[in-house]
Amino acid sequence: MNKKILVADDIFSNQLLIKSIIEDAGYVCKVVSDGKKLIEAMQENEYSVIFTDIEMPVMNGIETVDYIRNTLGNKDIPVIAMTAHGRDEFLERVKDAGFTSIITKPYSIEKFKTILAQYTE
Repeated sequence: MNKKILVADDIFSNQLLIKSIIEDAGYVCKVVSDGKKLIEAMQENEYSVIFTDIEMPVMNGIETVDYIRNTLGNKDIPVIAMTAHGRDEFLERVKDAGFTSIITKPYSIEKFKTILAQYTE
């Protein structure tokens, strides 16, 4: 498979959990701690899907997806928002920001596998 997945989350325990889920599903996963590092990683490698937390220091998820879509001009890569906010209350804001989809906490193996299958096929 060898599809590369990029994840940005500032909470170490979330990083470990998400990386484990993605790698167990057969993908290569790189994890960074903020949006600025995510942008830097994108400039070094190509990724099939990006997951980014919404609330992070340095550069949050909304600033990150805006940079990807408008500054880098990458409209095609799936960018998935990760958040603790309720899906319904946050969905409109996430779509308007340029995210492809949203995954809400608590994270589960099934949620990640569904998103990965949907956007890597």
